[in-house]
Amino acid sequence: MESIGTIREKLKNCSEAELPELLGVYEADGRAGVQSLVQSGRKRLAAYEKELARTEEMWHYERLYSDRAYVGGIDEVGRGPLAGPVVAACVILPKDCKLLYINDSKQLSEKKREELYDRILEEAVSVGIGVVSHQVIDKINILQATFQAMREAISMMSVTPDQLLVDAVHIPQITIPQRGIIKGDAKSISIAAASIVAKVTRDRMMVEMDAKYPGYGFAVNKGYGSAEHIQAIREKGPCEIHRRTFIRGFVEE
Repeated sequence: MESIGTIREKLKNCSEAELPELLGVYEADGRAGVQSLVQSGRKRLAAYEKELARTEEMWHYERLYSDRAYVGGIDEVGRGPLAGPVVAACVILPKDCKLLYINDSKQLSEKKREELYDRILEEAVSVGIGVVSHQVIDKINILQATFQAMREAISMMSVTPDQLLVDAVHIPQITIPQRGIIKGDAKSISIAAASIVAKVTRDRMMVEMDAKYPGYGFAVNKGYGSAEHIQAIREKGPCEIHRRTFIRGFVEE
C-alpha cells in the first residue's frame, strides 16, 4: 500500500489533466489522510475548471472578429504616476492559445505577472511595445502621450493587426479598425495580455530608475504618488524623470 506521503507527492506533481484519473484511484482509500488529499485535489480541479470557463469567456471579443487574421489587444500603463514614462503594449495571441490566468494586470500578483509576461512573449504571434517619456508627457499632455505610445506599440509589431481591441479609448491617427471596450483589460484576453506586458515592462524600468535616482522609492511605488513619494519630492525636490505638470501641487520651481 502506498504511503500517504507518496500519494501527496503524486497529487501535488500531476497536471490538472491527470488529476481526475488519480482522484478516481484514491477516492476508495479509506484512510483519513488520503481522503483529505482527495478533497484538496477536488478543490484544485474545481478551481481549474472555473479558470477554464473564465478564460473561455475572455475570448468573447476576439471571436467576434474570427474572420480577421490578426486581432490585437492594446493597453497602457502609467497614466497616473508622478514620474517616469507611459508604456503601451499591443499583443496578438494565436487563435488556439491555451494560456490560462491572463487577467487585468492590476488583479495579478507581481510574481504571476512576471510568469505570464514570459509566457505571453513565447506564445504570442506578435508583441509591440511603445514608450513615451516624461518630457513628452509634459509637452503634449498625458492623453496625447498615451495615444502616441499606443501608435508606437503598433508600429513595433512584426505582424500588423487587422483588428484592434482597445481598453476604453479610440486611438486617433490609426487606420486599422478598432473597437474600444470599457474595462477591456478584464473582458478581452488580448487586452489583458497587453496590460501585463506593459505593466511588467514599465515596472522593470522604474526599478532601474530607483537605482539611478535613489530616495524616491521608485522600486516600490513605480512613480505613483504614495505619501512617502510625495514627501520625498517635497524634501529633496524633483528628479530628472518627474513629470513637472503632475507635481505642481507639491513643489515650486
